[in-house]
Amino acid sequence: MADNTNEKQKLKMSFDPQTIEHLGVKMYSQLPNAIAELIANSYDAESPEVHIVLTDTKEEKSIAVIDKGVGMSFDEINDQFLRIGRKRRDADKGFSPNGLRKVTGRKGLGKLAFFGIGNTIQIITKKDGNCVNFTMDWDEILHSSTPNYEPVFSITPCNPDEQGTKIILSNLKRKTSFNAEELANSLAKLFDFFSEDFIADIRLNDNPPILIDKTLRYKNIDAQFRWDIPTFIEDKEHYMYKNHIIGELLATEKPLKPGLRGITLYAHGRMVNAAEFFGVGESSHFYSYLTGWIDVDFVDEQEEDIISTDRQSLSWDLPITLELQINLKQLLSSIERNWRTQRKIERQRRITEKTKIDIEQWYPTLTPDIQKGVENIVNSIVENSEMESTKQGEVIGALHTLVPEYAQYHWRRLHDTVKNASYADYKNEDFYRAVVETIKRYESNVQEKAEFPTDTKGNLKDGKDLMFAAFGGKLSVTSKYQKSNGQSFRPITIDNIEMGQQHMSAGIMSGVRNPLAHEEILELKNSGLFTENDCLDMLSLLSHLFRRLDDAIVKQ
Repeated sequence: MADNTNEKQKLKMSFDPQTIEHLGVKMYSQLPNAIAELIANSYDAESPEVHIVLTDTKEEKSIAVIDKGVGMSFDEINDQFLRIGRKRRDADKGFSPNGLRKVTGRKGLGKLAFFGIGNTIQIITKKDGNCVNFTMDWDEILHSSTPNYEPVFSITPCNPDEQGTKIILSNLKRKTSFNAEELANSLAKLFDFFSEDFIADIRLNDNPPILIDKTLRYKNIDAQFRWDIPTFIEDKEHYMYKNHIIGELLATEKPLKPGLRGITLYAHGRMVNAAEFFGVGESSHFYSYLTGWIDVDFVDEQEEDIISTDRQSLSWDLPITLELQINLKQLLSSIERNWRTQRKIERQRRITEKTKIDIEQWYPTLTPDIQKGVENIVNSIVENSEMESTKQGEVIGALHTLVPEYAQYHWRRLHDTVKNASYADYKNEDFYRAVVETIKRYESNVQEKAEFPTDTKGNLKDGKDLMFAAFGGKLSVTSKYQKSNGQSFRPITIDNIEMGQQHMSAGIMSGVRNPLAHEEILELKNSGLFTENDCLDMLSLLSHLFRRLDDAIVKQ
C-alpha cells in the first residue's frame, strides 16, 4: 500500500463539550451524588477531615467543600485535575499521594460533578507554599469553539505549612432550599469510610454542623435483629471469609419504607452497588424488613473496571461478580431462615409475657391431632401475620381459652369432685390411677350419702354391693325433680332412672375398678384395653354419676 502521508497532516480527536455534558454532568445532577464526588476527592487527597458549607440566603446561594488534604501544585492541576478521564490507578497504583489510603476514584470523570451542581466553580488549593486560585465557567466551556478550555487563574505565595483545597460552587442550578439534615443522611449512605481518621460534617448558614457518619444510615431504623458478617457464617472456608467480606445486616420489627430496604455494597469506602437483594425472590415478606451494608473491596481491585460510572451497580455478568451474586443469595437465604427462627422465639416470648401462656409447654399437653391444628394456627399468627403483637396476644389468648392445656380433659366439663380426684394423675399420664382414685372418691361419697350401709354381718358395704344397696333402697336420685306443671314423672320413668344409676354405678365397679385393681397396668396399656380415651370416657361417666349423687336424698 503506497504511503502518501504528508508530514504536516495530523489525525486529531477532539471532544465536543456536549459529549462531556452527557458523559458526566447529567450523571451528577442529584445533589448528594455530586457532593459525594467532592468528598471522595478530599479522602483521596489524604485529608483528615472535610467540611461542607451550604450558604442559602437572599444574597447568596452556594456550596463550599473544604479539606486539609495534600493540595495540588500548578502542574498537578494541569496534568491531572484538568484531564478528563485520567486513569489515576495506572499512575499511582491505586494509592493516595503518600500511600496512606487506597483511592476511591478510578475513571477520572468525578470532577464533572462540579457542573452537575453549579455553573461557576472556584478552586483554591495550597501546596508547597503556593496557592493556586482558578475559576471555571460551564457556559464558557459549553460554548467554546475549541475542545481546549483555559480557566483564569492566579498563583500567590502562602504559608508552606498550609495545604488543602477549597471548592466553591456558585451560580447553582438548584433553586429550592437546602436541607442539611436530609443531605447528611443521603451522604452517609454513599460512603463507608467515615471514621476518626476521616471526619465529615455539613453546615447550613450559621447553624451547628451535622456530623456525617455511619450512624445516620439507620438513624430512624429500630433494629430488632442484627447479623455481623462474616461472624454469622460458621464455615471459615466460606467465600465470604476467603475474600475478606465484612458487613452488617439488620432486620426491623415493622416493615421498612421501600427506600430503606436492601443491602448496599461498598468497596474501599464508597458505594459500588445501590441497595438491593441481588436477584433473590423478594416475594417473601422478610425482605420488607431487611437492610444493611457489605464491604466487597476486592471488586475494586480488579484490572477490569466493573463498577458503573454512577456507582449504582456492578457489572453482574462477569465471572467474579456472578460468583459474588451467588454467595450473596446464599447469605440472604441463610439469614432469612435465622430471622424466622429468631422472630418466632421473640414473638412467642412477648406473647408469653402478655398472656402468661407458655406456648412450648402448651403444645405437649395436647393430643397429636389437636396439637397439629393449634400449632398451624399459632405459627400463621406468629410467623406470617403482620398483626401487632398486642393483637396477636389477644387472638392466641382466645385460642387458648378454646383449646386449653389438656383440652380433651377440660372439654369433658367434668364434675368438680372428679377433677379434684383425677387431674394430677391425668397430667402425669397415669390414666389408670386417675380413674381408680376417682372411683374410690365416688365409692366413699356414696357410703357417706347412704349413711354407711352395712351387710348382714355389720360390715361396711363396698363395690357393686354398695351400689345395689344404696341406690336400690336408701337413696333416690329423682325425688327432687318434677314436670313443668308441678306433677311427678310417671313411676316407670322414675324406676328406670333409679335403676340406671344403680346399674351404672355397680357396672363401673365391676367393669372398671376391679380389672384395674387385678391386672398389671402396663399390660392393660400395651394391649390397648384401657387407653387415654377410655380414661376420659370413665371420668365423664363418673361425672354424670356424681351429679346424680349430688341430687340424691335419703328415703324416709
